[in-house]
Amino acid sequence: MQGRAVTRSPSFQPILDAMPLSHSRSHLLQQKAEAVFPGGVNSPVRAFRSVGGEPPFLTHAEGSWLYDEDGNRYLDLFGSWGPMILGHAFPPAVEAIREAAGRSSSFGASTAAEAQLAGLVQRCFPSVEKLRFVSSGTEACMSAIRLARGFTGRNFIIKFEGCYHGHSDAMLVKAGSGVATLGIPGSAGVPAETAMHTLALPFNDLEAVRSAFAAHPGEIACVILEPVVGNAGTIPPAPGYLEGLRAITREQGALLILDEVMTGFRVTLGGAQKLYDIQPDLTTLGKIIGGGLPCGAFGGRADVMDFLAPLGPVYQAGTLSGNPLAMAAGIATLGHLIENEQAIYSQLDQTTAQIADGVAALAREKGITLTTNRVGSMFTWFFTATPVTDFATASTSGTAAFGRFHRAMLDAGVWLPPSQFEAAFVSTAHSPQDVAYVLNAARVALS
Repeated sequence: MQGRAVTRSPSFQPILDAMPLSHSRSHLLQQKAEAVFPGGVNSPVRAFRSVGGEPPFLTHAEGSWLYDEDGNRYLDLFGSWGPMILGHAFPPAVEAIREAAGRSSSFGASTAAEAQLAGLVQRCFPSVEKLRFVSSGTEACMSAIRLARGFTGRNFIIKFEGCYHGHSDAMLVKAGSGVATLGIPGSAGVPAETAMHTLALPFNDLEAVRSAFAAHPGEIACVILEPVVGNAGTIPPAPGYLEGLRAITREQGALLILDEVMTGFRVTLGGAQKLYDIQPDLTTLGKIIGGGLPCGAFGGRADVMDFLAPLGPVYQAGTLSGNPLAMAAGIATLGHLIENEQAIYSQLDQTTAQIADGVAALAREKGITLTTNRVGSMFTWFFTATPVTDFATASTSGTAAFGRFHRAMLDAGVWLPPSQFEAAFVSTAHSPQDVAYVLNAARVALS
C-alpha cells in the first residue's frame, strides 16, 4: 500500500502518430458551453486545462465504459470521481431510482428510506451513533466543522495541505482537488478573517500537529483530514500517523473528523477507519453513499450530534437533504456491498493491483520514472522518482508528463482523471478483459 519508486531515466514521449479519435461534435458542444458556463464547465477540473485538449461530452455509460457524442467509447478509470464502485447504470440502483421517482422526486419531509439508509451506514461505520444527510460532501464537511466549533466553543481548525474538504470558505486554504490542479493557493472571495482560523499543516507530520496545539492552547476545535488522501492523488497515512492524531486530539480536547467522502465504502466497506482501526469523533461521507446521486452525510458521537438543531444550538438545514431518489440509490448500492462484501472487495483489490502495478511494470521496462500509490481500489501514478507521502512530494510529479500520458491514454480509449492530483478508481464492472485493455493502451501511451 506504500509508494514504490522507480528510479530509471525520466524520459517520456507518447506515440503521437496513432489515429486520433474524432471529437468534432464535442468540440462544438464545448464552444456552446463556454458561452453559458465559466470555462464551459460546471466544475473546474472537467475543463481538462491541466492535461490539455478539450473534454469529450458524454451521452451515457454502462458498466466500466463511457460513450461520447462522437460515438467514441472509453474505459472508465475515474468513476464519476469515485461513487461508481459497482459500475455505471447498476441495474438494482437504476430500478430503485425509477420506483422512487414514480412516487415523487422530492417531498421536503421525512421518509422511511432515510432511516433505512442510515441503518446501513451505521452497520458499516459503528462510530456513527447518529448522523444527518445532506446533498454533497462539501455540505457534510462544512456542517461537521461548524458542529465541532459549536460543541467545543473553539474557533481554530487544523487541516492538511492537499486535502480537499469541499469549497466552503474555511476549507479553501492549501486545498487539493481542483485547487491543486489549477495551481491556486486558495481562493479569491475568502475573507482573511475566515482563513486565519484554518491552520494548514503538512500531511503525515505529527510534530507539526503538536506544534500547532502548543501555539494555540485551548483554541483548536478539530482536526479534519482525508485518512487516505485522494485529492492530491492517492497518499496513504504513514504507520502510526492516524493513531497519533487520535491521541493528540483526545489529549487536547479537540474533535477528530475523518473525511471519508472518498474512502468511505471504497477502501473497505467500513472505510479507512475500519482499515486502520481508528475511531473518530465525526465522519463525513459522500459519493458512494448516494449510489452516484447527490448525497452526503456527517455523523458520529451522539453527544456531539445532539448539539444540532432542533436539539441544540448549532443550526444546519437542507431542503433536499434525504432526497428520496438519493436514498433509494444509496440503499440499493450499500445493500449490495454489504451482502457481497468479501467477494466484492477481494475482486476490487485484485483488479486494481493488476492495473496499477501492471502499468508501473510497463513504465519500468521503458525506463520511465513513476511512483505508484494504491490503497484498495483507489490509486495514482505519479511521474516522479520521489516517494509520495504528502502534498509537497506529490508536487514533485511531472505534471506535463502526466498531461501527455493522459492525452495518449484518452486517444487509446482509456479515461483517467484529468489531473495529476486526483485518484483513479476501479469498479466491480472492470473485467480481466478490461485490465488487458488498459495495459495495451498504456504500452502504446508510454512508448
